[in-house]
Order: sequence, then C-alpha cells, then structure tokens
Amino acid sequence: MAQWTSAIGSTQLARLLTSQQPRPAGPGTRRPPAYRALADGIRLLVLEGRVPVATRLPAERELAQALSVSRTTVAAAYEALRGEGFLESRRGAGSWTAVPAGNPLPARGLEPLPPEALGSMIDLGTAALPAPEPWLTRAVQGALEELPPYAHTHGDYPAGLPALRAMIAERYTAHGIPTMPEQIMVTTGAMGAIDAICHLFAGRGERVAVESPSYANILQLMREAGLRLVPVAMADGLQGWDLDRWRQVLREAAPRLAYVVADFHNPTGALADEEQRRSLVDSARAAGTVLVVDETMTELHLDADTEMPRRVCAFDPAGSTVVTVGSASKAFWAGMRIGWVRAAPDVIRSLVAARAYADLGTPVLEQLAVNWLLNSGGWEEAVALRRGQARENRDALVAAVRRELPDWEFDVPKGGLTLWVKAGGLSGSRLAELGERVGVRVPSGPRFGVDGAFEGYVRLPFTVGGAVADEAAARLAAAARLVRDGQGAGGDVPRTLIA
Repeated sequence: MAQWTSAIGSTQLARLLTSQQPRPAGPGTRRPPAYRALADGIRLLVLEGRVPVATRLPAERELAQALSVSRTTVAAAYEALRGEGFLESRRGAGSWTAVPAGNPLPARGLEPLPPEALGSMIDLGTAALPAPEPWLTRAVQGALEELPPYAHTHGDYPAGLPALRAMIAERYTAHGIPTMPEQIMVTTGAMGAIDAICHLFAGRGERVAVESPSYANILQLMREAGLRLVPVAMADGLQGWDLDRWRQVLREAAPRLAYVVADFHNPTGALADEEQRRSLVDSARAAGTVLVVDETMTELHLDADTEMPRRVCAFDPAGSTVVTVGSASKAFWAGMRIGWVRAAPDVIRSLVAARAYADLGTPVLEQLAVNWLLNSGGWEEAVALRRGQARENRDALVAAVRRELPDWEFDVPKGGLTLWVKAGGLSGSRLAELGERVGVRVPSGPRFGVDGAFEGYVRLPFTVGGAVADEAAARLAAAARLVRDGQGAGGDVPRTLIA
C-alpha cells in the first residue's frame, strides 16, 4: 500500500545533519570524502527514524546552499544513497527516502514466550512484570464473593459492568476531568480498545498518524487493519513530541486518527509536557483528527520528583476530539486483561453497538476483580508495589548496561517500563538474532518503527533486576561482540550502521 509522502526542508535537514554526533576516528583514520559523509549522515537519519521513510528530500541546489557545500557534493551523495537503496528518484518528481528492498527487517510485534519454553533464556522481549501479590489473590477472592448476583444473568455486558464503569468515571472526575459512566466502555485490554476504535473511525486505506517509534503491537494491529501509517518522529531525548512535525502532518496528511502515548512513551519513556498536550489537542481538533491517547503507562511514574502533567483528555473533557484508552495490564498485571475507553457518549454508544460483531463483552470475573481493587484501596497499594519493583529493575539494568556496554547510548526515563537504547552503531536486528544464541531475547528497533527505521536500536524493558540484570547485560555484550566479529546468518541487514 502506498505511503503518504512528507517533505523536509533544506534548513531542517541541515539542522538534523549538524546535530549528529561524529564518530571518533581512530589513529591514522582518514576522513571520508564530503559526499560520503553527507550520504552516511542522511542514511543514519533514516535508520534512526529522525527522517521517516518516504520523505521528499530538498533539491540538490537548496541543500547545497543550506550546508555551504557544492551542488556536486550533494548530487554525489544522493547518487550513493540511490545505489544503496536509501533513496528513490523520479524525473520531475524529486527524490525521497527509502530502505533497501528485500531487507529481512522485522515489522511484527513481539509475542511473549510461554514460561515453560524459556529454559535458561532471559526474556527481555515483553514489558510485563509478575503480578503484585498478595493483591491479585485478594482481588480474585473479592470478585468471587461478588459474583453470585451476576451469575444469575446472561453475563453479557457490552459496555462493561455498570459498577466498574462508574468507578472508572469517578477516578477521572477525581483527576479534575468530569466524567459520566456513559463516557466509559470496558474492553478486553488496551489492545481490544484500540482495535475497536480503529474499526469504528478508520476504514482500510485511511491514514493514521503514529509516533515514530511507537508500540510494536499497535503498529501491527493497524497494519493488519489495512491502515496507512504516517510516522511522526519524536523530539530528541525524552522531550516528548516535536510539535512542528505534528502540525505539518496533521495539516498536510489529514489523518483520520492519530495514536500517541503521552505518559512514559513505549518504547522511549518520553513524557510529554502540559503545553505539548494542549497544543496537540488543538492541532488535532483543527485538522478534524481523532486523537487516540494510550494511558496504559500513566501510573508508572518511578521518581518522587516527577510532576505529572494533566492528562491529555483534560484539554477535551467532552471527548469529542480525544479518545482515551486505559488498562490494568501495565500498572497491575498483564494477565488482568481489563481495559477501557473514555470518549463522548455517542462514541461510546457506537463502540458498544459494534461489539455485537466482535467479542460481545469483557469477562465478568476480571471486571469484578478490578472493581474490588479500585473500591478497596488495593489498587493504590498494588501500583505502589509495582512502581518500586520497576524502579529497582530500572536502576539495576541501567547500571549493568553502562558497565558492560559503555558505548551504548540512552536517556533514563522517569517512568514506564522500557529503555530505548542506541546500540553503539551496531545492527539491532543482528543483536536480536545473535542474542538468542547466547541466551537473551531482545526486540530490535525496527519492530517499533515504520518501514525499517531504528535499525540501530534495541528496547530493554525493566522486567529483570539484581543478578539477572547483570547477566542479561553480560549476554548482550557477548552478542555485541559476535555482531562486531561478523557472525550471523548474513543477509542484507548490515552488521554495523556506520562504516
């Protein structure tokens, strides 16, 4: 399916190129020709997702003026990129970025391995922690005590149990966002919520703007729904969204939906500030785009000094532009497949009506368990336990990776469950492949991008700590040595990204 084509101006591209950190040259190393350095810089911007695939590049003369180089240098760089498959050109239409055809780059999400299949493997594939006991057991016991009246009914509640809808609405109201139960639908996890939203709002072939990188399983869900993904690069570091890029995409691509994670973004851990949230809501409203906000990580703020901004739906309390998705799966336990949607009542009614052709409703016992947690105060205690566990794991993993792999680069997020790591110029796909050989399972960066971006990254979740984190980092270091030595299955994915 054809992808929407954006454009990048010569000034913006020049700024991105000059912001790149040059790779230290070894003794006696000669500097590459100017055209080669320019080609490598553009290639790296594409692989890192800072310039999305299918972006139209400036004309040769414009870029030459912006960089203060000759037009011949730019022409030679473009020609080199075309030869490597990172640029496509058509006479009279210009040149736009690409990734080489035939690369075995993973695009699908990463499913968890069943525990019995792990053996000695350290699984860093999924961002999920064990249940916070004793709260899971207490919640299930509480749910069983409340089950008998529901057992005398048919058991189908397409909008969710009324008691749980009211409790979720009360929690939003307590955060300063007045919410009625009629604005809530309970779903089978956040994935079920987003699947329902996509089917309601966007038909096959319609555009959906997504952060780049973004959550791998959501990207795959949208691909399989036939949606056209429009990537919008994140701001550098953990600074949230690049609003200039978002305004451009919303204005020029006019996507039907936009999917964002404002709180401890998966995979980068970025936290959007309050002004970014207000501005993005305003821009989406002006463009007629429905803004789908994933709040599954919202409660996982790990540092005491983190001041949480108001929720995105606070800037659209009626829910006409912002459709909010929440879940118990990250904050409590992945096995508790309870999610919810907050939106305008008419949107909720449409989503509920569509369930007749999907899953009819969400399991009653699990809804009762979550309702018991929220009513009893057990939710707050369980989430506090989860935060402490994730914080300890994060700190242990950060220390281990810094010790074993000092050339790997990352910013330490203040919350969430994931560390987004630039792997020292190595191929993330090769690291994932060879990591499994040495006993560590890790997802490569391209799983979180569109069309092969982020080849130089891996995602490390805060799911292990202590000695296991030390061992995971040691195994990753062993995989990195194998990649540098050129071992692996071959193919077109480069061992390193920087020649």
